[in-house]
Amino acid sequence: MTAGGAAAVLAVAGISLTLGTAEAGTLSGSFYRNPDTSVAAWVAANPNDSRAARIDAVINSQPTAKWLSNVNVSTVQNEVSTYVGAANARNQIPQLVIYGMPNRDCGGASAGGAANFTIWQQWISNIAAGLGNRTAMILMEPDAVALTTCLDSNGINDRNNNTKQAVQKIKAANPNAKVYLDAGHSAWHAPAEIARRLDAAGVRTTDGFYTNPSNYRITSNEVSYGQSILSALGNPSNVHQVIDTARNGNGPSPVNPQPNGWPDWCDYQNARVGQFPTTNTGLASVDAFVWIKPPGEADGCAAAAGQFVPDLAYTMTQGVVVPTTQGPTQGPTSAAPSSPRPSSPPPSSAAPSSQNPIGGCTIRYDISSQWNNGFVANVTIVNNGSTPINGWTLRLTFSGNQQVTSAWNVGSSQSGNVVSFTNISWNGSLPAGGGSQTFGFQGTFSGTNADPTGSLNGTTCTVL
Repeated sequence: MTAGGAAAVLAVAGISLTLGTAEAGTLSGSFYRNPDTSVAAWVAANPNDSRAARIDAVINSQPTAKWLSNVNVSTVQNEVSTYVGAANARNQIPQLVIYGMPNRDCGGASAGGAANFTIWQQWISNIAAGLGNRTAMILMEPDAVALTTCLDSNGINDRNNNTKQAVQKIKAANPNAKVYLDAGHSAWHAPAEIARRLDAAGVRTTDGFYTNPSNYRITSNEVSYGQSILSALGNPSNVHQVIDTARNGNGPSPVNPQPNGWPDWCDYQNARVGQFPTTNTGLASVDAFVWIKPPGEADGCAAAAGQFVPDLAYTMTQGVVVPTTQGPTQGPTSAAPSSPRPSSPPPSSAAPSSQNPIGGCTIRYDISSQWNNGFVANVTIVNNGSTPINGWTLRLTFSGNQQVTSAWNVGSSQSGNVVSFTNISWNGSLPAGGGSQTFGFQGTFSGTNADPTGSLNGTTCTVL
């Protein structure tokens, strides 16, 4: 699918999420990991590839949505039933993306779909028949609401009416199915406009809408966007948001087109995976963070749409720490630094040397959001010394029971109450006289969440 739309809008650093009082929206439980994905096939076929272990640990380990994009009326019921049955056997939630509507993607890189709505409705009926009666997440037709430039008013009405009929069929077959409609992303349509379109497509009879499919917009922007859409709809109690965080850990490309000439929405060369999939979002308005677009699958620029590209996948894993628990989680709440970075990582920096920040160092420690027993922190380290540093380790020592569950733009490990953060390939340099680097992490705590003490390459720093 194409996920273009309006011109690129850069994410703004320092935006905090507005947290609800609930730990999550209306979903609970864990998602089913589909074993039959392109990344799983690549990892199995390339065990000796130097990238395989990292791709396996960060991407292949996570649940992603299963796409139903081949409109095969005769076989889809069995396909869905088998997949849903496997999820049910594990007491987990299956995720299905339905992507076969006529005039799909308005003829873009993911063009195709059913020849007409009669065939599409037959296909939908058979999908519904395979859903069983337990909780399943259904993500209806990416781009169907947000991308309508190829349709006249009659075409839009036809699409909306068929969407309503499809939702009715799914809900009748499985009342426990959670159905969400497409709502584009925060840099595309204004909230009032997308709310109008969602209303016309019947969102009030669904469980809500999803944003950021196959895109790179940071989570905090998507949360704010979703809350504005809900407000424009009048905050109906049954309508919630789902956010695709598969590729938004580094935010969107800072330039459009990218340096290689590709549009900013297409196979961004410095993307990172974002928040790992969870139903425990810490936000009453958000039912889940999910990976709709599997990381590493092309948009149509690096390769044909949907083809797995290991170089893309490997880049997305850099500096990412896989959470050990699925606790209350949120993604980065600020954009990554906007300074240019290489489109493919250079050789990893050498391990931190004995270079010390002679003259001192400063750690700016900012908790950008906090909820219940979770928090997100942004950390900036500053070399105030007279000697440049190439390769660094920052150690933060907490006085409580804080645990780091994920991090971005940095490597991390924890032993007891001490967390060690090390530079990754492109941010190991700290020039003398004020050179700095910024990263972020997410953690859990109970009791008091006091600021830590810290040291840079063994030298104690001032924490601000």
